[in-house]
Amino acid sequence: MKIACIGAGYVGGPTMAQIALKCPEIEVVVVDINEARIKAWNSETLPIYEPGLTEVVKQCRGRNLFFSTDTHKHVGEADLVFVSVNTPTKTRGVGAGKAADLTYWEGAARMIASVSKTSKIVIEKSTVPVKTAEAIEKVLRRNCSDPSVHFEILSNPEFLAEGTAMADLENPDRVLIGGKETESGNRAVNVLKSVYQHWIPDERILCANLWSAELSKLTANAFLAQRISSINSISALCEATGADVQQVAHSIGTDSRVGAKFLSASVGFGGSCFQKDILNLVYICEMLGLKQVAEYWHSVVLINDYQKQRFVERIIDAMFNTISGKKIAVLGFAFKKDTGDTRETPALDVCKGLLGDNARLSIYDPKVTREQIFTDLATPKFEWDHPGRKQHQKTDAVSVTTDPYEACNDAHGLAVLTEWDEFKTYDFERIYNTMMKPAFIFDGRNLLDHEKLREIGFIVYALGKPLDPFIQKAYS
Repeated sequence: MKIACIGAGYVGGPTMAQIALKCPEIEVVVVDINEARIKAWNSETLPIYEPGLTEVVKQCRGRNLFFSTDTHKHVGEADLVFVSVNTPTKTRGVGAGKAADLTYWEGAARMIASVSKTSKIVIEKSTVPVKTAEAIEKVLRRNCSDPSVHFEILSNPEFLAEGTAMADLENPDRVLIGGKETESGNRAVNVLKSVYQHWIPDERILCANLWSAELSKLTANAFLAQRISSINSISALCEATGADVQQVAHSIGTDSRVGAKFLSASVGFGGSCFQKDILNLVYICEMLGLKQVAEYWHSVVLINDYQKQRFVERIIDAMFNTISGKKIAVLGFAFKKDTGDTRETPALDVCKGLLGDNARLSIYDPKVTREQIFTDLATPKFEWDHPGRKQHQKTDAVSVTTDPYEACNDAHGLAVLTEWDEFKTYDFERIYNTMMKPAFIFDGRNLLDHEKLREIGFIVYALGKPLDPFIQKAYS
């Protein structure tokens, strides 16, 4: 058996590496038209950071795991073709700002059809709208010149969390496979199931029809994001009443009906999926005339935007209602710890909000490059996942440093925007001594020891916690 995966990104690369590791008898080839990305996958420095990924790739690469730009050759030879291409939010036309742009998916389908001389199982790995499989099947059938070639479409959505992707692949809660409820559809499901059975127990491999599998991915991300927005909305109420959001979250999280996961209040959710998938879900509901359902799910995104803006306003209010010309140190730019991914990171909106009030920013993140940060700051909303992004544009108002202490030197305030564990180990007395006074810390992740920071002399704003008397007295 030969597997090809179109798309060498955050999903395709790690997923195929895990399959190659667990299925040494299967040849696995990841293909991409991006030569620089493939070159990186074949180098000592992989294009993405994910704990455990480098070790797996090095173990399998050259044995049964390969990375190539020769898409036509390897897709043509494959028995199973995973499609893991971008499905970004449309930026223009009908559905702009909500609907998924399936341009790359359709292009992949046309390419598969054009090179196929044998029947294939085509597997949706990208997050797609409900009924995408139906459209893709039409494209495949109408563009394949060989009438003997048969295509079977499966939906196999990923449920990975960046930062723990390799652990999620090794020990998933479930693997979902959706296929047509026909004889050929069931055969295709069983073929893919046999791959996962190399390391995953049968009871964790769930089978469903195509439409249920496609909708399950959107719904799963919507529910997770909903929990984050729910606790973030309560964090605002906690600040207004003197309650502690962490105590509230712990209390409700001990209820077995609720559970403790995704109840950490923060400056907002990010990543490539949550907002994109919710907006896609909203658009589908609107197109089907489900106005109330669409409004309900759209409110999850609105609360996320509100939380980021609220954090910016807290910083401005605390610092005497002006941050013009003031240096603010930003610790963390990735959307979460243990990844270098900045897609839809809340740090981006916070930084843009601070720059809008003429602040000067000094940014440090242990895994995000200077080039990535400047590119993100120069890229319009929803354009981050489209080709032809702007090259990074430096600005005098932003500096990016590889030294967190340098970032904090002469700063009026410090904003924690990613929950990197290393931030907890810093010498904050040293940082305090180099900052302007009063020295403010705005903890958007509730990561630090706030009482210890106050003992040092910091004015601390902790999200969803009782307000510091200095802030409360003058500005609440």
